[in-house]
Amino acid sequence: MERYRDFGDLIDRMAFACPGKVALRGCDERGELRDVTWSELQGLVCERADALAPRGGECEAVLADGSIACVIEVFAAVRAGLQVALADPFIPNAVLMPLLASVDAGCAWAPDAARQAEIEGQLAPAAAPAHGAHAVLFFTSGTTSQSKAVVLTDESLMASAFNGSSLLPLSPDDTLLCLLPLSHVFGFVCGLLWGLACGATVALGRGPRYYAADLALFDPTTISAVPRLLEFLVARQALNPGLRLVLVGAADCADALLDAVRARGIRASLGYGLTETSSGVALSVGDDFHAMTVCPEDRVTISEEGEILVSAPTCLMQGYYRDDAKTAAAVREGILHTGDQGFLDADGLLHVQGRLKDVIVLPNGTKVFLPEYEAAVAGALHEADVAVVLHGGKLTLACGRLVAARTDRELMDALAPALASYPPGSRIERIARLGHALPRTASGDVERWKILEELD
Repeated sequence: MERYRDFGDLIDRMAFACPGKVALRGCDERGELRDVTWSELQGLVCERADALAPRGGECEAVLADGSIACVIEVFAAVRAGLQVALADPFIPNAVLMPLLASVDAGCAWAPDAARQAEIEGQLAPAAAPAHGAHAVLFFTSGTTSQSKAVVLTDESLMASAFNGSSLLPLSPDDTLLCLLPLSHVFGFVCGLLWGLACGATVALGRGPRYYAADLALFDPTTISAVPRLLEFLVARQALNPGLRLVLVGAADCADALLDAVRARGIRASLGYGLTETSSGVALSVGDDFHAMTVCPEDRVTISEEGEILVSAPTCLMQGYYRDDAKTAAAVREGILHTGDQGFLDADGLLHVQGRLKDVIVLPNGTKVFLPEYEAAVAGALHEADVAVVLHGGKLTLACGRLVAARTDRELMDALAPALASYPPGSRIERIARLGHALPRTASGDVERWKILEELD
C-alpha cells in the first residue's frame, strides 16, 4: 500500500500518477451525476486554497454536508494553512455557535450561503487558533460527557487511512460509497480517505433521505456503516448486488446482523477505533467478527483493570483543544487510556467488551454492567428506546417512547422475570418517562449525561 504524508501529498501524487482516474463521484445541485478526476480535484483544491490563503492562520469551521464542494473546501483550507474544525450541519445554530467559539473559529463554510453568512456574522474569536496549519478538529461526544474538540492533523488522518488500508485494501476498480457524516472521524477516514488512499473512486452519498437509493444509484463495491445504518439497509433489502465488503464501526454490532450480511455473499469486517486515534485501531479480517487484528502502526496492551491502552505514535491526537487537564488524564507517557474494556487472546487479537464507564456501582456496592442489563430490560419490554441510569442513588429506568397506557406497575411486572437472575439490590427502583426519544450520539449510543441533566 502507498503511504501518503498528508492531504496535499495524496492529491499531488495521485494527480501526477493517474490524472484521468475518477477520484470523487457525486450529484450536483440539479441531482445529476458528476465525476471529478484527480487532475480536476487538484486544480479545484489549489484554486480554492489560493482564495483562502489570505485567511491563513485562522480557524475555519466547515459544516460538513458530505458534498464534493465540502471535500474540496476541507482539503483546500488545510492546504491554505487554516486550522479546520468539522461540524455537523444538522445541529441548530444555538448549539453550534458555542462549539465554534470553543475552537476560536473566525470564518465558516456552509453548503447554504445564507446560513454561512449568518454564522460568520456571529463569529468573534477571542484568541488566535491554538494549533493552526495542518490541524483538523473533530467534535466528539460520548455517553458520559459533553462535546469536546479533538485535535488531529491531516498527517495523522492519512496515517490512519494507511493503517486501515494495510489490513483491508481496496483496488482502483472499487467504488467506496460514503454514507457517513464527514464531521465524525469514522466517516471521514473510513468513508473518504480509505478509498482515496487506495486509488478507489469515492462516491459521496446525498444524505439520510437517500441511503437506500444511493446504493442503487452508485452501485458501490464497498461501504462503511454504523450498526444502525446497516440494520436499516438490511431491513430495506437495499444492499446492492455489486457490494462485496462492508466495514462496520463506531459501535458494537450484533452477530445476527453481520451474519445477515455474510449470508448475501458480502464480506463483513468489524472495526474498533476512537476519535483520539484518528479512527481505526483494529479490524476483524478473519471469520470471528470480534477477534480484531491490531493495525500495523499501533500497539495495544491491557491494564490490570482490563482497560484497553493504545500506543499510536502516527495517529494519536495532539490533545483536546485548550484542555491540558483532560488531555493529561487521557494520554499518559504517550499511551492513550481509552476507557474501553477488552482483552487480547492467545493470538494477539483484540476483543472489545464495552466501556468501563458502562459499569454502574450502586450505593450498596453492587456492580451493574449496563449493556447486558439494558438488553434484558429492552427485551422484556419489547421496547428499544430505554436506558438505565443511576440518579439520586436509585437505579432508574429512563423511557423514551413507551406507550402511555402502560402504568409503572405494569412495566415493573413485565421486568420482573427478566431481572430475576440479578441480585435483589440491583433492581430498578424508579421509572422516569421523558416523553421524547432518548438522546443519542451519532453512532446510536445513549447520552446518559443528558438524561441525568434532564432528571436533575
